[in-house]
Amino acid sequence: MADHSHYFKELVEGERRGWKDLLLLALLRILSHPYAFILTLRAMCYRLGLLRSYRLPCPVISVGNITLGGTGKTPATALIASYLIGRGRRVAVLSRGYGGSAEGELRIVSDGKEVLLGPEEAGDEPYLLARKVPGLMVVIGADRYQAGLLALKELKPDVFILDDGFQHLRLKRDLNLLLLDCTRPYGNGRVLPAGFLREPKSALTRADLFLFTRCGEGSAPVSPVPGTPACRSSHRLGGFRPMQGGELRPFSGLKGMRAMAFAGIADPGSFFDTLEKEGVTLVTTLAFSDHICYGVDEIAAICRLKDASRSTCLLTTEKDAVKLAPFVDKLGTVHVAQLTLDLEEQSELERLLVKAVLSGNADTAK
Repeated sequence: MADHSHYFKELVEGERRGWKDLLLLALLRILSHPYAFILTLRAMCYRLGLLRSYRLPCPVISVGNITLGGTGKTPATALIASYLIGRGRRVAVLSRGYGGSAEGELRIVSDGKEVLLGPEEAGDEPYLLARKVPGLMVVIGADRYQAGLLALKELKPDVFILDDGFQHLRLKRDLNLLLLDCTRPYGNGRVLPAGFLREPKSALTRADLFLFTRCGEGSAPVSPVPGTPACRSSHRLGGFRPMQGGELRPFSGLKGMRAMAFAGIADPGSFFDTLEKEGVTLVTTLAFSDHICYGVDEIAAICRLKDASRSTCLLTTEKDAVKLAPFVDKLGTVHVAQLTLDLEEQSELERLLVKAVLSGNADTAK
């Protein structure tokens, strides 16, 4: 799976130049046009009411993106959830539960007091959110409207966060947050299957706020839709802690160690680069496909590479760590890097959150 993802990336980026690759790329580019048309038509049908959208009786805040791969939705969702819970709101995240054995089923992952499902059932991201944000309720289901109804019946939330919800037009929302990677907001600029865009850039007009992620110093992203506010943020690794538990420590504590990093996320290269910027000496790295379900083969591969590289410590992400508990004895000590989202222009996001939560019956969805 990881090899296929790597090949697709190289292909659509134009790095594969064989005649078979060029023929396949030409076919994908042809197919992208009807795909883009269908998605544009679908959005229009929802906007005109030809396809029905449903409204929950509580405010709904959508956090999503327009491209394949990671733009930082989980840290952004955690930040927003923590802000609202800190203001006394009962917050429930509605997620598909991608990658879990219960994907598509209506299940309660967390009731705000106790985490009820493990990462194998819930999926890594819903489980991580439930663990990471105290008091957060998490419900999974392919139909997020039905998931919301289940949450209302069993958990009594007063605000919902729709995780990865930009394309989930079946559910109306009161605030539409669209995350864009500051380095490459639209990937290669082409729609699937010839590029990384989930839908055409005309969909940008549905956003109420653009949140640019991975912004470097001096970068000043401009809102792609005049009149729609934009703010910028950056991802930062705040330190590490042992997977078995312990206090957060600075990366300087790894000085002199030969570290091996591994990750099964959308952009593992970015994670490895950030570790090195923090001063960690990486002697080798191992990238798995996004949402990897760790099993005997993956653990064996990690152990083999660790031994071959003579690494003295292992580093991974929070998203990966929640799935590694059954393999602690084989892996030994695994350090987990803690990812945080530093948000600039936070007042603009807070203003829109307060407006959406306090006037949740207003249909601001575009």
